[in-house]
Amino acid sequence: MNNRVSGILVFVFLFSVLELASGQEKIPFDGIDQTWQNGADRRDSTAFRGMKYFTPSILIDINYNYSFNNPIDHSVVGSTALARHNEMQLSALHFGGDFMVDNVRARVMTQFGTRSTIIPRNDYSPYVGQYDLANVYRYLSEAYAGYHFNKWYGINVDAGLFMSYIGLNSFYQAENWEYQASFTSDNTPWFFNGIRIQIFPTKNIKIEPWIINGWQSYGKFNSMPGFGGSFTYMSNNSNFKFITNDYYGTDTPGTPDRKRFHSDNSVLVRYYNNPGGKGITKMAFSITGDIGFEKGGGVNGFNNDDPVNNPAQYFVSAMFYNRIWFAGNKLAWTAGGGFMRNPGRYLVLYPTGQASPLPNPYNPTQTAGAFPFSANPGDQFEGWDCSTNLDFMPSPYITFRTEWVHRESSVPYFAGHGGVTSQTGLTTTPLDPAWRPDLVKSETKIIFAVLFRL
Repeated sequence: MNNRVSGILVFVFLFSVLELASGQEKIPFDGIDQTWQNGADRRDSTAFRGMKYFTPSILIDINYNYSFNNPIDHSVVGSTALARHNEMQLSALHFGGDFMVDNVRARVMTQFGTRSTIIPRNDYSPYVGQYDLANVYRYLSEAYAGYHFNKWYGINVDAGLFMSYIGLNSFYQAENWEYQASFTSDNTPWFFNGIRIQIFPTKNIKIEPWIINGWQSYGKFNSMPGFGGSFTYMSNNSNFKFITNDYYGTDTPGTPDRKRFHSDNSVLVRYYNNPGGKGITKMAFSITGDIGFEKGGGVNGFNNDDPVNNPAQYFVSAMFYNRIWFAGNKLAWTAGGGFMRNPGRYLVLYPTGQASPLPNPYNPTQTAGAFPFSANPGDQFEGWDCSTNLDFMPSPYITFRTEWVHRESSVPYFAGHGGVTSQTGLTTTPLDPAWRPDLVKSETKIIFAVLFRL
């Protein structure tokens, strides 16, 4: 009897392995329209049709933004989308694509432009050890390889550098409803480095575990890796999407006892859809809420019973956007905004220039700024923003965007007219002993962007 049971179990195991390796492929989310979703590719097909083993991808992101604070050094503070004020800038140039041969898969996307400096600048992990990881990875946005198993609706096992979708917005601006992301997305990670598994048990569901180096980090801050995952559900009628992302790790350099937890949750609803309409063709909204905390190593999560020695340190944020398409989907209007509260400032994007508390790349024992923005345990920070834009999309491959943004903070944070570099705005000018970075509590700006994708 035992031998018979053992034989049956072995047969079932071998059958499962064969099915996993050679089962008939099913396509996840097949027939579900994702082109309207915030953070998703709005194209319904690629221009590179019929290529068997490689599908190229090219993205160009060009912007001009004008801050009414008019900083003399042209610096932008607190943004991963914008770097320079009152200048035309190449924010991002990406080219690469996807490889697929006999279920072996890989994706490589390069990264050039101002985002190749803006995105990794808050990553402390390159200061652990040698080999200058920030420059090793700087010009890659994605580079991973893995294997696709034809089980259920597919299982992908990938290792390398890949995009994070904590915060809803995509890393690639052509996929987002707004250009300047609200605090919820802009202050959460854009990339992970490690192992990602994507499991599609049904057409409507994706389950995605992660084992990664850390929170937007090329290397590890401490010895423990970061753990997390994502769950996505989309309805058959294409009108509803739910996604939750959760993370746990140790992400304070030299403080392994301090643990971080973060949960990001989004709902997207398309509440009107009339593709053949002469006026409004569709309307949709997205709402995102984040909650997280750090605990241990001198901070105490949401508990503020001892604000001097063991202060509360947490993250709470939300954002909401509504989008309306019209004129045959060639025009779209988006409006929305959000808020963030982050005692301890552990996810705040630090100001640039002399206001930066980040290590000096030439002397890691010193900060890069002479008058750094404080980020001590318990330091308070609150911010809110609102924006509205108009998109002109004459083709699926290009978007012309005009956007108005207003942001405020509870402490001086954004670049004021005096800038954050020096009294002249030049990095070559010796600092006047009486000069200080001009940080202010609000900013209003206009953004013009051209987003190309092929």
